[in-house]
Amino acid sequence: MTPGLLKMWISLAAMGFMFIAVIGIYFSRYKLNGIFKLITAGLAYFFMVLAGIIIFFVVLSGPVSD
Repeated sequence: MTPGLLKMWISLAAMGFMFIAVIGIYFSRYKLNGIFKLITAGLAYFFMVLAGIIIFFVVLSGPVSD
């Protein structure tokens, strides 16, 4: 697998984490109550931060050399 393709899959995983985070935040704010609300919100914000860190490193690593 080429480095460019590997970076593509890593950034795709980060976008998936962002999607999970958005759904988790929605459910924690509008659908859940009690301890489930706290657990879901905590996991959702963890996925959002993780996705941000991954995208940050993918972007700052620059283009892949041929």
